This record gives sequence, structure tokens and C-alpha cells, in this order.
Amino acid sequence: MDLRTYIRTIPDWPQPGIMFRDITTLLQDPGAFRYAVDALAYQYRHQPISKIMGIESRGFIIAAALAYELHLPLVLARKHGKLPAETIAQEYQLEYGTDTLEVHKDALLAGETVLIIDDLLATGGTALAACQLVEKSGAAVSGVAVIINLPDLHGAEKLKRYNPFYLVEFEGE
Repeated sequence: MDLRTYIRTIPDWPQPGIMFRDITTLLQDPGAFRYAVDALAYQYRHQPISKIMGIESRGFIIAAALAYELHLPLVLARKHGKLPAETIAQEYQLEYGTDTLEVHKDALLAGETVLIIDDLLATGGTALAACQLVEKSGAAVSGVAVIINLPDLHGAEKLKRYNPFYLVEFEGE
């Protein structure tokens, strides 16, 4: 199945010059969604993974389905101020400014291996922050997996040591 045909492209959103790759259309098709989750499960089923971490917000959807399929605990990486218990945080650079990802302090334990999931890999800043959060906790990153990679933005190169994996690529931003 060519998942690219289930992903909508919205030109000039959220700003001029950006080609937004929207997975909501993939999620609306049960067959395409199942195919994507099954492809990720196939890739990681026999790897030593303790937990799956989903990055806010579309990464939550993919990560939850994959955690269910692989019978693994799910950890949520959220934007600053969204988690109710004590957290650990990692600030990261955006094109204009900074942002912060957080996880509950007790969500990750030393010695665990964590697979990080998001919908899209662009510049890699958010995924790298998630990797750094995992490492701050004493756990190890077993990989970073996404539905979409945008190779022109070089995020996969930035994450090379974390074994980035993706299902489809779109050239251009």
C-alpha cells in the first residue's frame, strides 16, 4: 500500500512556503491506519523495547496503537505545563524561539529501552529533545519511528545515532 496517497498536502500552512503533510486523512481510513501500525509493529516486534513514547500530539495516536499492538507501556512526551505530576524537561530550538518537552519523572526508569514515535520528522528538533529526555532519565533510545520523513530538512541525519525509521518520504518542505 502506498501510504503517500492517504496523506493530504496543504500548501502554505501554517505559513507561506510550507507544504503541510496531514496524516488525519490517513487516520480516517481504517485500512491505511492499520497498514501503518502493522508496518511499524513488524519493524519493532522482535527488538528489545521496554516502552513506547509518543510525542504530542499526533505522535500520541500512532504510539498508542503501536503500544497496544506490541503489548508495551505508553509514555507521553508533552509540551510544557500539560502533565500533572512532577516532570523532567528538555528545551529545544524552533525556527523562531524555543519550546519544551516534558515527561513524568516516574515514567522512564534507568536501564529501560524506549522507542520514540511521532507522525513526521522534519528538522528533528522535537525528536532529538525526546531522545534527550529519555537519556536524562537513565533509559536508552532504541529508535525513533515516524510515518513521514522530510529528507530535505535533514532531521534523519541529525538523529542518525538513534536509528530513525520512516514509512514514507516527501521531498520538499
